[in-house]
Amino acid sequence: MQLRSLCILAAFALNLASCSQEVERTDEERACIAQRYKSYDAKQLSQCVDVCATCMKGSAVICNTSCKLNGAR
Repeated sequence: MQLRSLCILAAFALNLASCSQEVERTDEERACIAQRYKSYDAKQLSQCVDVCATCMKGSAVICNTSCKLNGAR
């Protein structure tokens, strides 16, 4: 029973830690973002989708969903 509780606690801690980490970007992605926006705000849906589609080579649908899941409005 103690092992099960420990596993659940460890899984919860890992999940919580992964939610609070900022997305790591490559130098190429950072340069692309800097070229497009002087002051990039990932919480603005239009900016987030544009950067995702252009700099990360994502599709508009996937980027829109991803940005919304990450809190963009």
